[in-house]
Amino acid sequence: MADAQDAKRIVQSAIDAYGRLDILVNNAGVTRFIALDDLDGADADAWREIFEVNVIGAWQMITAATPHLRASGAASIVNVASVSATRALGSSIPYAVSKASVNHMTRLLASQLGPSIRVNAVAPGLIDTPWYEGAEQVWESSRDWITANTPLCRVGTPQDVAEATFYLVNAAYTTGDVLTVDGGRHIV
Repeated sequence: MADAQDAKRIVQSAIDAYGRLDILVNNAGVTRFIALDDLDGADADAWREIFEVNVIGAWQMITAATPHLRASGAASIVNVASVSATRALGSSIPYAVSKASVNHMTRLLASQLGPSIRVNAVAPGLIDTPWYEGAEQVWESSRDWITANTPLCRVGTPQDVAEATFYLVNAAYTTGDVLTVDGGRHIV
């Protein structure tokens, strides 16, 4: 996604396979596990790498897909953000800021692409995926804390995020929304 030509190729592959494009889900993302107080660790290279995929990559997919989505007449874009976009937490400051950018881009695009394209985002909390490979200690402590301090007493699953995404894809009167998927952690 971080390469504009790859974004165009991905969209064209979908058009070639299905003849049209109705839905775009921007789910690619990258991070570096850098303690929030480690300002030196969050160097310019970390910022560039994270923003290239999480923000610029999403933007390039959207711009490559928009002409085809407009042609479908009732299209939907769902961006995958994070609860770290609105809370002082996350795998790193560059990651959290990149996801805040995704939230704002979602709202700006929703105001500009309607009525033919709805734009929303999901903001997952802690989700049980291979994301934490190589950071198992962070995963274990995070999972235990979330399980003890979340109304649903568990971490999320990819299925939880998929269901929220499916809802937004089909919610015909919803645009510009960021749907939190965190087991209710945001209310406590």
